[in-house]
Amino acid sequence: ATTETAREKALVNYRKKLLEHRELDARLKDMRDKLKDLSKEYDKSENDLKALQSVGQIVGEVLRQLTEEKFIVKATNGPRYVVGCRRQVDKKKLKQGTRVALDMTTLTIMRYLPREVDPLVYNMSHEDPGNISYSEVGGLSEQIRELREV
Repeated sequence: ATTETAREKALVNYRKKLLEHRELDARLKDMRDKLKDLSKEYDKSENDLKALQSVGQIVGEVLRQLTEEKFIVKATNGPRYVVGCRRQVDKKKLKQGTRVALDMTTLTIMRYLPREVDPLVYNMSHEDPGNISYSEVGGLSEQIRELREV
């Protein structure tokens, strides 16, 4: 009978330890998930800080893609460049007309930027009015007369 109670005590202790182990295992998993999230947050903060500390960037617009890695970009200050792209930038998003930030020293595409103009205005600017003459535009007769007088 004493071996039986010792055995039962050992089983009870074993079950207790097993439950403790499961609880600690779950806590460890939660802690690892938290660590992963905090690491992501830290990396993002580091990247943001590096971007703030880096040399200025040029805003440009993608004209077209030459190869898998090279793009023709027109800088806002005038010239056009054949440039490369950072590995982290999704190349599928770099379509014609996409605004991008170029590193000033290496002329590498660092990130894509949101459109500067409202989407409705953007669509209107690319709308072809067709072949229209001044006579078809109403309400400008006074201005046209003034122009002819000058």
